[in-house]
Amino acid sequence: FRLKNYLETMPKDQQMDAAAYAELKKKRQFKKFQYRGIELEGLLDLSNEELARLVPARPRRRFQRGLKRKPMALIKKLRKAKKGVEVGEKPACIKTHLRNMIVVPEMIGSIVGIHNGKQFNAVEIKGEMIGYYLGEFSMTYKPVRHGKAGIGATKSSRFIPLK
Repeated sequence: FRLKNYLETMPKDQQMDAAAYAELKKKRQFKKFQYRGIELEGLLDLSNEELARLVPARPRRRFQRGLKRKPMALIKKLRKAKKGVEVGEKPACIKTHLRNMIVVPEMIGSIVGIHNGKQFNAVEIKGEMIGYYLGEFSMTYKPVRHGKAGIGATKSSRFIPLK
């Protein structure tokens, strides 16, 4: 509504430019995701050795020592969940205790239930998570909420009259 009023108050020769601008604004351009200068399609084509060169030192060491049986089983389950889903819908949540699993590009778009010691927290894997551990997205503790001090917590609380 405001844009329409703004367009009406402008001179005729500038109205076309503003109208064209409004039309362009409707077609929203989303920023393409890149990890270390490589777009998502390129990341999906990388082998484990090539991906290892892009990630920081600790995950790189883990890749060089080889992906073991359990992480590969998780990736296999995530593939299967993604395959049976229509375009535009989210895949089923795959539960895991593998908090030390490194997020790889193949996992993007999947929903993983990460165990925090008590329950499974559903996390949707996004591109920005590549190279991080799954455990970083599921807190194992509940942050302390400091309230009022209890009896005996301070020196002055000892001298409360008991009526």
